[in-house]
Amino acid sequence: MGFMQGKRVLIVGLASNRSIAYGIAKAMHRQGAELAFTFQNEKLQSRVETMATELGSSITLELDVASDEQITEVFTQLGQHWDGLDCIVHSVAFAPSAALEGDFVSATTRDNFKVAHDISTYSFVALAKAGRTMMAGRNGSLITLSYLGAERAFPNYNVMGVAKASLEATVRYMAAALGPEGTRVNAISAGPIRTLAAAGINNFKNMLSKASDSAPLRRNVTIEEVGNVAAFLCSDLASGVTGEITYVDCGYNIAGLVAS
Repeated sequence: MGFMQGKRVLIVGLASNRSIAYGIAKAMHRQGAELAFTFQNEKLQSRVETMATELGSSITLELDVASDEQITEVFTQLGQHWDGLDCIVHSVAFAPSAALEGDFVSATTRDNFKVAHDISTYSFVALAKAGRTMMAGRNGSLITLSYLGAERAFPNYNVMGVAKASLEATVRYMAAALGPEGTRVNAISAGPIRTLAAAGINNFKNMLSKASDSAPLRRNVTIEEVGNVAAFLCSDLASGVTGEITYVDCGYNIAGLVAS
């Protein structure tokens, strides 16, 4: 029996079998969780349905996190399948490509600042708000994904780093708000991984190379490794952990000068 046996999990943001959300879904499925998935639009529907079937799920729901109406509707539809929800996995981030190239001040506009924060940060709050009733009394958890760019300036990460910093603060405030109800809120700060989302960051290959050279383990982290930690954090094994940003990056975040 897996350590997530009996847990019901909604995974938001699955886009491909190379995504971190896929690694999380695989780990949770392996540990016995029941899964439901969202897809952003019709273009991604069949791809997500195929992955959901592979992971033992028949629940796939359309969701654009920029729409409060769609967020509300997702939980209405989910309630037709399940009478409660234990976990929400938030694996969603976006900034316009023009904001992810060049220096931060020149690249950032009022509009792309708003978009980055709305999709990457506010959507986590909106999901928690809409799912609160289904999660009531279940000692559940919410988890989101961050990156070291929330704390340090990385070339071309720009407004996404600011949005991730906002997301990490949001984790702490959500943990304080939902803790009295028994609901935990955490984030994983994953090292760079070659995903579809990362492909939008200019010179990302160089980031991967530098991270693997600098990390104490001298390699980059995998989606499977991130998935294992996410499964742990959403399980009862982590019942005393909330409001934390947990690094899963082969130790890259601790590195200073690299020994020759």
